[in-house]
Amino acid sequence: MVCLSPEGSTPSGVCSKSYNHPSSRVQRYPCTISGILTFSFTDFSRSLLFRQTLIRENKSTAEYNSARRYKEGTPQGGSASPLLANIFLHYVYDLWAEAWHRKIARGNILMVRFADDIVVGFQEKAEAERFWNELKERMKKFDLELHPEKTRLLEFGRYAAERRRKRGEGKPETFNFLGFTHIGGKSRKGRFLVIRQTIRKRMQAKLKAIRIELRRRMHEPLKEQGQWLRAVVDGHIRYYGVPGNWAALRTFRQQVERYWQRTICRRSQTGYVPWVRMQRLLRRWVPLERICHPYPSLRVPS
Repeated sequence: MVCLSPEGSTPSGVCSKSYNHPSSRVQRYPCTISGILTFSFTDFSRSLLFRQTLIRENKSTAEYNSARRYKEGTPQGGSASPLLANIFLHYVYDLWAEAWHRKIARGNILMVRFADDIVVGFQEKAEAERFWNELKERMKKFDLELHPEKTRLLEFGRYAAERRRKRGEGKPETFNFLGFTHIGGKSRKGRFLVIRQTIRKRMQAKLKAIRIELRRRMHEPLKEQGQWLRAVVDGHIRYYGVPGNWAALRTFRQQVERYWQRTICRRSQTGYVPWVRMQRLLRRWVPLERICHPYPSLRVPS
């Protein structure tokens, strides 16, 4: 399977649900392209964006001319910027990719986009390379580009490991998408399985932020610290709680528990908390890891 996937968006519960089912179909494809669309919100023409939006809504020419008074770009960090960028990419990428699939592609194609993150799966390597080259040309027309480091063509799927072994190459490559590292593995029954694990750098950055925030909240009442920790850990588990990611969830929770105990013990010279008491606090405030997004076959009745 060939897959094109950008890795720049911040994870949320919405995007987890949006790609959960399509990613489970990756195993049907022998190749994958992985990459990211890179552009700042000042890179695209606001006049073009307004024109496409007004045409979509059947607005008048006068309204379009009035919209042209705006300069290029949208404010970086503005609340409307992600929405406008999503509308822009709908015309620049989505409609074009759909037409390419319908008119040119011969094999099956899997396309998933969330914001500027894209994964495209192909059955044939030749089609993947053609799509990649034509996508580059398409992006140039709108002053966009694919990230040179995060965009790559890789072999991924149920036959990738066997083919690479015959060629004397190593294990199949992995790719990151929406906070997860996607790995080609096998189930207990020996069937191909896409394993999704929390990106190591993402988890390390999150744990560092929690440690710093715990130090800042060191002298707050334990109840307030516990309420904050429960919200943070529960939010992490609700997003990353997918099959195959149990070990990363457990590691995250255990590390948070160590940070909290260390913080409590440093509140004063006599502030040591015995492990027996600490266990009571953890049982009350820190939720256990659990699977929140089971496989579609278990989630949707057949």
